[in-house]
Parts: sequence; structure tokens; C-alpha cells
Amino acid sequence: MWTIVKKDILGIFSVPSGVLALALFYLVSLLFLWVFESPFNIINSGFADLNVFFNLAPWLLMFLIPALSMRSFAEEIKSGTLEVLLTKPISVWQLVLGKFMAIVVVFTFALLPTTIHLWGLQKLMQAGTPLDWGSIVGGYLGLVFLCICFACISNFASAASKNAVTAYLGALLLCFLQYYGWGQLAVLIPDFGWFGFIRDLGIEAHYIGISNGVVQVSDLAYYIGLSLFFLALTQRALQKIKAQ
Repeated sequence: MWTIVKKDILGIFSVPSGVLALALFYLVSLLFLWVFESPFNIINSGFADLNVFFNLAPWLLMFLIPALSMRSFAEEIKSGTLEVLLTKPISVWQLVLGKFMAIVVVFTFALLPTTIHLWGLQKLMQAGTPLDWGSIVGGYLGLVFLCICFACISNFASAASKNAVTAYLGALLLCFLQYYGWGQLAVLIPDFGWFGFIRDLGIEAHYIGISNGVVQVSDLAYYIGLSLFFLALTQRALQKIKAQ
């Protein structure tokens, strides 16, 4: 399995789309946080914290993680190398986990350079004023969980497609609906009890809680359950291909 992880990590950086996706993540977040006149501009927000970054990052990851994942299985299926992988002494589940972990490792480490925004915040704050480490740690923890969910969803879309472009569009749509769609659907429900239930089916409600520094067991259970659900769907899609 670790061979798959290593192979896919190297594969991400060996194609222009992988490097471009990471470069765009840094560039766009930098421009929106410090240059453009936007709701995400830290200087104009009036608060010396990274909440605007944690509000912006999910929308960037929604576009970029599918870009990294779209080739995971779709390219293997198109080129015929997936059949070769399935004959190797590795289970389908290990193959799914290996592809998934490669994406998570890349983007988890890709978040580290964004901590340079903390240096910019410190420069804006008065001497001796501490940063709100609770919200900062919670925000980054929320982004890691978000990366995990988006990677699971994107890999499923890739396994269900024979074309990388179709995989990207499918993953983008699924990530958007799972992150934002449930909350918007809940607004249309007049019953408050059903409103809370439907809203909590989406990632956004759980992400907001964790990014505010409040980590609840229900949020962790949601992330784990959603990730396992899409990993199982990916495994099932590959098993169908293997059985053909």
C-alpha cells in the first residue's frame, strides 16, 4: 500500500496539473487575503485572525482537490493499467486507501506554507498581543478533515469515470453539494427539527464548528462516517471493474 502512496505522490508532482493546482492554491489565497478588495481581505476585516482564510480555503480546496484526484483511477482505467494493479498481491481496499492517503498527505503538507499568514497577522497586531491559537488550531484541524472528505469524494468520482475531465466535474459537483448543498436545502425546510437534521448532513455545519475551535464528538463521527462511506463506494466501483 505504501508503494501506491509513494507512486501517487510522485505522480502528482510529475504532471503540470498537480503543480499548478498547488501553486494556484497559494497564489489565490495570497491575493484574496492581502491584495484584493474582497470580503476575505484580512486588513479590511478588522480582526487580527485567520477566520477569513478558513472561510476562503474550503472553496479553493473544492476546486483543487478534484484536480489532483481526477487522474487517480480514471487515468488507470483509461490506460488499462488498473487491471494490472488489481492482479498485484494487494487488496482492492489497500489500493483505495493508498490512492486516498497520497492526496491527503500532499494537501496536508501543502497547508503548512499557509502558516506564513500568521507572520503577517503578528505584524498587524500590537506588540505583546497574543494570537488566538484556539481558533487557529481548530481552523487547520477543520481543513485537514475537509481535505480527507474531499479526497474520498474525488477518488470515488475518479473510480466511477473513464475520463479525467468527467471525474473532475463529477467530483467538483459532489464536493459542492456535500459541502454547501445540504445547508441550502435545509433553509427551505420550515420545520426546525428537520432543518437541523438536513443541515448536519452537509460538511459546512461541521467544518464551521471545528474551525471555531469547538471540537465535538458528533463532528468527528460525521467526518469519519462520510469518509468511510465514500471509500466503500470507491471499493465497490473497483470491485465491479475487477469482476468484469
